[in-house]
Order: sequence, then C-alpha cells, then structure tokens
Amino acid sequence: MAQENKDIITKLVVTSSDSVLPIDAAMRIYESSTEIVIKETCFGTMVTGPSDAVDKVVNEVVSLDKNHIFVKERGFPPGDDRRCRASRGGGSRPGFYFLKEEAMMLPIIGKALDEYERDTPLRKREEKKKLEIKDIQDIIESSL
Repeated sequence: MAQENKDIITKLVVTSSDSVLPIDAAMRIYESSTEIVIKETCFGTMVTGPSDAVDKVVNEVVSLDKNHIFVKERGFPPGDDRRCRASRGGGSRPGFYFLKEEAMMLPIIGKALDEYERDTPLRKREEKKKLEIKDIQDIIESSL
C-alpha cells in the first residue's frame, strides 16, 4: 500500500490565456479517461493520481496553448489536513497570497514566451559610456 502512494502526485494547472479559457482546460481534463481525481480551485484545476496518468492529462492540456497554460506540482493532495481550510477552521490557506501573486504574473510570462518563440529581437540597452574629464569640467562650470 505504501508503495502505491509514492506514485500518486498532484499538479495544479493554471490558465492565463486569451485563446483557452480555464473552463476549456478543465473540460479537457474531465474528458480524459484516466484514473485521476480532479478538483477545481479559484486559480485552476488540481489533478491527482498516478504520475503517468497525471502527466498524460497535463501534457494534453498544456498542448492547447503551451505558453499560457502553466503547471505547478503540489506537495499535498486535495483535502490533505495539513493544507485544507476545512480542517484548519477556515481562512486562507498557507501560501495563498504567494500563489495569487504568481498567478498575476502569468500573462506577462506568457507574452514573453510568445515573443521568444517569434524570435523577437531583444532590445539592446544603451551602453553607458564614461564621461571625459573635459565634460565633467564643463558640467561643473555650467552649474557655478
């Protein structure tokens, strides 16, 4: 029994896409015919099950829009007493506010990945050059 639990993983799938809505990603997960447990959250969909089944479903979902669907492995399964609000007496769960901040950055990350794939040239920063002694003297004299 303990050996079986080692193969069980949980991943959180978060969508930050204009083309794929969170419900589209969730529906793709629900349509999978694998032995997984699904829980929708305010940030995305948690998928729990054997690692090969979870990875298969997650890869299918990510393929919908690979630069705007993000996956984060979760250390605890849904409902785990160490994280579940119901067993802790309510309130936000530990890590909620950090997860919220991460989710707000995803559109920016997705856009950067899109630009990277299009080979958009990076903007070169203007190189700083040293001031010549004469230029420094001119600045000092002009301010006197």
